[in-house]
Amino acid sequence: MDVSGIASLSSSMAETGIKQEVGYAVLKKAQQMQGQVAAQLIDALPTPQRLPSNLGNTINTTA
Repeated sequence: MDVSGIASLSSSMAETGIKQEVGYAVLKKAQQMQGQVAAQLIDALPTPQRLPSNLGNTINTTA
């Protein structure tokens, strides 16, 4: 392998590393944005109404 081939390989490897770092950064940002959107959706849900105290205390096992 000649010197120009080694230099080309080194340059290519450095470029690949930079592309991976950029890809990870974009992925991390997308995950953060999805987390924020999910939190907003959960906050937008209406608060559940309280059931009367006599409901939900027993289970009908003969039905």
